[in-house]
Amino acid sequence: MALTTAQAMTLPGMEMRLLAGRAGLTRVVRWAHVSELADPVPWLRGGELVMTIGLGLPADGEGRRAYVERLSGAGCAALAFALGEAVTEVPGDVLAAADACGLPVLEILTPFIAVSEAVARWHADERVRGERRVVAAQEAMARAALVSGTSGILRALAEHAGGEVLLLDPHGGPRASVPAGERPWHARAVEAAGSAARRSASVMDDGIEAVQVQSLGFSGPPTGWLAVRTAPPLDWHVRMLTNHAVCLLAIELLGVRAGRARSHAQRAALLSAVLDGGLSTRQLGELCSVAAPPYEVVVAGPRVPVEAAVEALADVVADAEAEELAFVCPRPEGVLFVLPDDGRRRGEELCARLGAAGGGCRALSLDELPAAARHAAALAGRGHGYTHVDDLEAWALLRDAVDPEAARRFSGAVLRPLREYEARHGGHLVASVRAYLEAGENLEIAARRLGVHRNTLRRRLAAAERVSGRPLTDPGHRLQLWLAVSLGDLVPPGRVTGHPAS
Repeated sequence: MALTTAQAMTLPGMEMRLLAGRAGLTRVVRWAHVSELADPVPWLRGGELVMTIGLGLPADGEGRRAYVERLSGAGCAALAFALGEAVTEVPGDVLAAADACGLPVLEILTPFIAVSEAVARWHADERVRGERRVVAAQEAMARAALVSGTSGILRALAEHAGGEVLLLDPHGGPRASVPAGERPWHARAVEAAGSAARRSASVMDDGIEAVQVQSLGFSGPPTGWLAVRTAPPLDWHVRMLTNHAVCLLAIELLGVRAGRARSHAQRAALLSAVLDGGLSTRQLGELCSVAAPPYEVVVAGPRVPVEAAVEALADVVADAEAEELAFVCPRPEGVLFVLPDDGRRRGEELCARLGAAGGGCRALSLDELPAAARHAAALAGRGHGYTHVDDLEAWALLRDAVDPEAARRFSGAVLRPLREYEARHGGHLVASVRAYLEAGENLEIAARRLGVHRNTLRRRLAAAERVSGRPLTDPGHRLQLWLAVSLGDLVPPGRVTGHPAS
């Protein structure tokens, strides 16, 4: 709260009356100062109630008008005369100039020292009142933090600072504001945060509004930025409240970060179980919240810290609800992200923020997640920036040309005799045939990959030929077997069309 000239005239023990300059009664009185100089401006700082008996008042009218204009231009709060010593009345040209400048001119009947003491006492009392307001506001912000978290802190700060508040993420993007919605001054705050040092605080005051921008966090890079807009000048208690809010927000963000990391770790364990075959996708949907399909599946890595991956996800998604439904799962080939697919590919931005190679694939259902993860990991393993399956035109065309249900029926029909034999006699015929074909029909290499003796593999292949009724030397039979065992891996999931392409 500021002491205006009008209020100063009503302080206890004050005897003053207004002679001119009524328009300036809202000028702020910072100090009461006695001066008998012909030009006191070099010795003033603005906001002074200048008291005089008129010794320094110029003798000519032009000089007196210039005297008043200089005081007004220097930001003085008012000019007070004690009449009867040097002058018996205030010259008319002084009064006219004061009305023109909006500088209050007062007649003062109180001793100068009493005026100075009264003004000083008011400011001292106001400091105490301000400290009490700050303490009350700090308590209110602490309660708001416990009840409503970040949003409560921002609302309490805006209310007690008498202004508007904007919270930015580490990259200067708007995260929350009070009042809600974009405001004209937000652009200045975003620019200040973007051009600031790693950790800093700054104030922009153009005489119309004061905007304070301060970094969040206790060490390392900022975890965000807090901007507060108030009327100028920026009061000391607003600075204190902003500092307190910065501490509360930093603590709140640390807690949110820790809770977010724990949540993602639990979800990652469930997703890993699905990918490793220990849990079904139906069970995954029962054990944790899962977004509705489709999904964007991204692999970034290898050697990407999972903590950095969680932070990158929060920054890129910028939506708390969407982030809660996403997965961040560390895998041997890199960090696997499963995001709700809203048509915007976020994989490239994720990998760019992490400085890692990556691959992406689309999954139309939870059942397609393992296949999508394999394809994304294969692309990430190339180590050349970020590539999405759809950017590989041949694979995308093949995927859209093959109906997944028809492909499953084809594989089931071709492999049925081998699976029925396995069910009755064992022997891993399907795995043996696949290893043999993947090894380029090299018996030794296939046996080593399976970890069996070559004679064991030879017997299995003979059984496969017998039960299927066709030799492996038949090119058509080999092609059918190869497509049946590998089509699911070769053709990426996330089919765009709902039917085979014509």
